[in-house]
Amino acid sequence: MPVLVGTSGWQYRDWRGLLYPAGLPQHEWLAHYASQYATVENNSTFYRLPARDTFADWQARTPGDFVMALKASRYLTHVKRLRDPEEPVAHLMTAASGLGSRLGPVLLQLPPNLPADPPRLAACLAEFARFHRPGPADGSVQVVVEPRHASWWTDEVRQVLIGHGAALCWADQLGRPVTPLWRTAGWGYLRFHQGAASPWPRYGQQALRSWQVRITDAWPDGAPVYVYFNNDPGGAALADSAAFAALCRRAGRSVTRTPITRTPITRTRASPG
Repeated sequence: MPVLVGTSGWQYRDWRGLLYPAGLPQHEWLAHYASQYATVENNSTFYRLPARDTFADWQARTPGDFVMALKASRYLTHVKRLRDPEEPVAHLMTAASGLGSRLGPVLLQLPPNLPADPPRLAACLAEFARFHRPGPADGSVQVVVEPRHASWWTDEVRQVLIGHGAALCWADQLGRPVTPLWRTAGWGYLRFHQGAASPWPRYGQQALRSWQVRITDAWPDGAPVYVYFNNDPGGAALADSAAFAALCRRAGRSVTRTPITRTPITRTRASPG
């Protein structure tokens, strides 16, 4: 499996003229995106979980090699705070089954004010283990966890992740890791939130290269590593994802397709998700 490089979301109006032709209708953006990238992280599912039919429509609009990662509903992570996960996990996975073989990892981004609770996390991960992803690589649903409270960085938490085959999300903010670089699964997941280069919120070559080296050192070329750029304003994610993919290829890694884009423009600052 290659390094799968994409962006966090695809429905950005300021990507017109950069990724999307100016006259392309918005309902055709996903199909066009999937012709340029082989994966996307769907952040909209955090705010509102679509019906199964919507997921099935996304499957129909994308090619067979396309993978869609999903950000779990805030009802599970921020309202329930991982408590009583049975119903929200079942609701999410029943709807997401419409993706069929396009279903990728499910991201649990935890609230920054949620302190560590290893038993609660273990119970939530156990619920996901009841569901399987279809397709040639049939197996348990891949779950990646992005804690954002410092109390989570303990060996007990690490062992919970390892025991459930869940990946720790490696996250970058301003060119620096904001999480420990634990390898807790046979696959990896990396999110780029905001770079420190100019124009904002771009990443510089040195920052991107450091991450290429980290994932090369952590996982062999046969292990899937999902990489998503969340610095969408002005098309920065488009340029940075292409630059990162090029660095990985030069290092001898197999990498999924990325587009050739025009120079991104800057926009007003937005909080990373």
